[in-house]
Amino acid sequence: MTARLRSVEEDDLPFLHRLTSDPDSTGEFQWYGFQNPHRMRERWQDNGMLSDDGGILIIANGDDRVGFVSWGKQVANRASYYWSMGLIVAPEQRGQGHGTQAHRLLVRYLFDHSVANRIEASTEITNLAEQRALEKSGFTREGVLRGCGFRAGQWHDGVLYSMIRSDLDEKP
Repeated sequence: MTARLRSVEEDDLPFLHRLTSDPDSTGEFQWYGFQNPHRMRERWQDNGMLSDDGGILIIANGDDRVGFVSWGKQVANRASYYWSMGLIVAPEQRGQGHGTQAHRLLVRYLFDHSVANRIEASTEITNLAEQRALEKSGFTREGVLRGCGFRAGQWHDGVLYSMIRSDLDEKP
């Protein structure tokens, strides 16, 4: 299994919509209700899902779509910013290490192509699979975010993880 990241192509749009709007595909931790079916196409037509402030890339294994990664710019202060990232792996591809590999690829991509020093990711406190993937990818658990996310009619605690550039130097 060798995952890679690639740009979003027009024929990926139904796949992206499925992973963000179909409750059977989003996974229990990403289901936030039905989404505008035209939103992905409009964004793709506007900028190909890539901008200076963030983007979306497809996780691929050979010719197969595995999922997608996304990231957005977060202002730290007047002089700096950091990236916040996330991903969704298709249900039929989960549990095979694609998420861990995609985290590593996106971290390398963001550090190689921006001056940001920090990348952070968060997940619900009960999403143990994503926590394991982040830790295997080299992220450091920073703490619990109490009542930070509303999903399925109730507030949920989250867990915040981060990686800074110097963490890459410490990894084998």
